[in-house]
Amino acid sequence: MNQSSATAESASGSPYERLSTLGIALPPPPPPIANFVTHVLEGNMLYLSGQGPREADGTLHFGKVGAEVGIEQAYGHARLTGINLLAVMQDALGDLKRVKRVVKLLGMVNATPDFADHPSVIDGCSDLFIEVFGAAGQHARSAVGFGSLPGNITVEIEAIVALHG
Repeated sequence: MNQSSATAESASGSPYERLSTLGIALPPPPPPIANFVTHVLEGNMLYLSGQGPREADGTLHFGKVGAEVGIEQAYGHARLTGINLLAVMQDALGDLKRVKRVVKLLGMVNATPDFADHPSVIDGCSDLFIEVFGAAGQHARSAVGFGSLPGNITVEIEAIVALHG
């Protein structure tokens, strides 16, 4: 879905109404996999640690994008990662309506050296945030390739979110 149509479709309703319309139920937030916290709330800014493509049952999606994982599949993994980021936001804030704006995403793709379409993969998360938050979901972003990610997951995405005062 392109940005303008996603924004137009998400122009009304709360994040919860939009999630319901999309058929998305937020899972419990995934636990950290090492010595860090899932988020840091500092003033009116929420910093979310990197999340990966973890299903609600704990199953992780792994593999190299550009080899055994295609762009469409990796896009879906980035969207799932976005759902996990939303679950952490919900847990941290108690209410997604506190989100003023998604400020920035860093999207990391576990890709083959010759893979060159990282933005199309990370669009899975970006498109979701625009669908859920409307114009407030539009953000700055980096989408980059890595030689490996923890557990060989396909994508990892972190976010910075501004909150209403």
